[in-house]
Amino acid sequence: MQARLDEVKAQVQSALDAAIADLPQGELRDAMAYATVGGKRLRAFLVMESARLHGVQAEAALPVAAAVEALHAYSLVHDDLPAMDDDDLRRGMPTCHVQWSEATAILAGDALQTLAFDLLARDQVGDAAARLRLIRAFSDAVGARGMVWGQALDIAAETAVDALDLKAVKRLQGAKTGALIRFAAMSGALIADADSAALDDYATALGLAFQIADDILDVTGDEDVTGKRVGKDADAGKATFVSLLGLEGAQDEARRYVTRAEDALSPYGDAAGNLRDLARFVIERDT
Repeated sequence: MQARLDEVKAQVQSALDAAIADLPQGELRDAMAYATVGGKRLRAFLVMESARLHGVQAEAALPVAAAVEALHAYSLVHDDLPAMDDDDLRRGMPTCHVQWSEATAILAGDALQTLAFDLLARDQVGDAAARLRLIRAFSDAVGARGMVWGQALDIAAETAVDALDLKAVKRLQGAKTGALIRFAAMSGALIADADSAALDDYATALGLAFQIADDILDVTGDEDVTGKRVGKDADAGKATFVSLLGLEGAQDEARRYVTRAEDALSPYGDAAGNLRDLARFVIERDT
């Protein structure tokens, strides 16, 4: 899987660089390029593997993978802002508002979000019906029904009288982190107009395993390795999978979700080997 992941990383970085290079020169473009450097590219990997499973050519899937990563970059830029999580380190580099300014970071995030929709609308993705299916599903995943709603729940939880319970944390993270992961995993089926139910089940479990692993890394991780600050959730008193289940309980829960993700791929047989490997990777990673 690692070789395939490295291949996808290179392809997506090249696609993002080309799309951003086509924009007017200036600080905004520079900040957008800065925000899209690095990262694990797991969401892009999901897009490319989902496409492969459904016979969609890589050339058609690549703009979708780049769109997902542009949208993810926007979400991180805005999430790091002083009004949100107020972080100063991301992917081992100063966050966008630290490197540039708060205003430039906001605009760079806005522009990356719109770039994502532009990439989804590219002719090479597929016919008009396929592109419409993608754009509608993407809008649901990243807007007020999905990722942005999850972020709003996260902010509201910071000042809530009662701490979130496990069910509420799963709902929050299923939107904030999981919605874009689900879209990425289902995108190949959407392009091909195929049944996406199995990949939806897979990605739902994968997204929760991924978030549990993030919560664990916030407790056990090394800043020099993770490339971001650790210990912030505990310092802020946030309800996480670790605070609710304990470290060992969270690790056990993550493994259960990995098993659930692997089981969901049974309709695809051996062809889904890379996706099974990814499910195991998300809880074994150190970044």
